[in-house]
Amino acid sequence: MRIADSSFGNPQSAIRNPQSVNWNAMAVVGRIARAHGIRGQVIVDSETDFPGTRFQPGGEVFVQRGGVPAALRLTTVRFHRRRPVIGLEGVETMNDAEALRGQELRVPLDRLAPLPPGAFYDHDLLGCRVETRSGELVGTVAGVEAGADGGRLVVKGRSGEMLIPLAASICTTIDPAGKRIVIDPPDGLLELNE
Repeated sequence: MRIADSSFGNPQSAIRNPQSVNWNAMAVVGRIARAHGIRGQVIVDSETDFPGTRFQPGGEVFVQRGGVPAALRLTTVRFHRRRPVIGLEGVETMNDAEALRGQELRVPLDRLAPLPPGAFYDHDLLGCRVETRSGELVGTVAGVEAGADGGRLVVKGRSGEMLIPLAASICTTIDPAGKRIVIDPPDGLLELNE
């Protein structure tokens, strides 16, 4: 089972020294789409399976400013058409909010809830070796694209990038701990990507 993010831990546990946080070792939980209104609120394109839990007043998210992770505390949260509309401490005007457009919102990995057996986070799949059932190397997972259909693995192979549907019928073995995914691709899938 694929989980984009789960945050049943304490959303208010703050990191006192955000500069000590490794941006690349954080989980993406959303992206700021645009400013909303004149009071500094932003609309978030959520990348979590649990937006109601992740985005709560008092919670903390990180953006990257000048190459350094910067912590932002959520002051207000409401949902409009299932998208979070959030207020952030220190972001008071539409111009402040608009300056954040396109920024990824991330959280440290230790703030993600433990998962049940057979479930995994998207970031757990990065770097996994992808091979066919016969052992033929397809490539390495470079990304995971969300989708209504369950998503796709972005796999870098010998002939470039290819997309593999993240479906149980195709991805027959997913072993994040062993950094290995075994696929049983339907006829033509691998050739389609070449």
